[in-house]
Amino acid sequence: MATTPKFSQHSGNKLADPSEYRSIVGSFQYLAFTRPDNSYAVNRLSQYMHSPTDQHWQAAKRVLRYLKGTPTHVVFLKRHNPLSVHAYSDADWAGDVDDYVSTNAYVTYLGHNPVSWSSKKQTEVLRSSTEAEYRSGANTASELRWMKHIAIDYHFIRTMVQDGALRVVHVSTRDQLADLLTKPLSPTVQRT
Repeated sequence: MATTPKFSQHSGNKLADPSEYRSIVGSFQYLAFTRPDNSYAVNRLSQYMHSPTDQHWQAAKRVLRYLKGTPTHVVFLKRHNPLSVHAYSDADWAGDVDDYVSTNAYVTYLGHNPVSWSSKKQTEVLRSSTEAEYRSGANTASELRWMKHIAIDYHFIRTMVQDGALRVVHVSTRDQLADLLTKPLSPTVQRT
């Protein structure tokens, strides 16, 4: 997705017939299961299914062009792979211009292979970037422990760190692999 302009519910003119938009974006949702690079765009575009505009439609067509140009961008599972599990998480604090709700995301790896990922809008407005990051970190830690229930985020992460089961380190923006799941990235950003 383009980094600008930021989409809102009111950007652009409403489509007279939104059925084609809904069909295309609905199809994108299946692709997000196998294309983590597409997850953020699918998350954002899905939020406008009820009332898409021409700007949302242009963004959907941009995703189609991206997919057409990147047919070989697939998850490649290497045969000889270390059995270490690690993950990246991120949150864009108050990133939605309509309701200021954050998007949190994670990508987990088994060795060099991505095995699960998520880009999801949080359910409520958070009052600090720290809280948004804690929520994202807790969701990621929960995924790593194969838990599907909500724990008390702060204590959950703190206990895992104290037990040595989780190590929290700063990852620079340049090396933050989860960025592609929380925001559109500039075409000049090079990821390794």
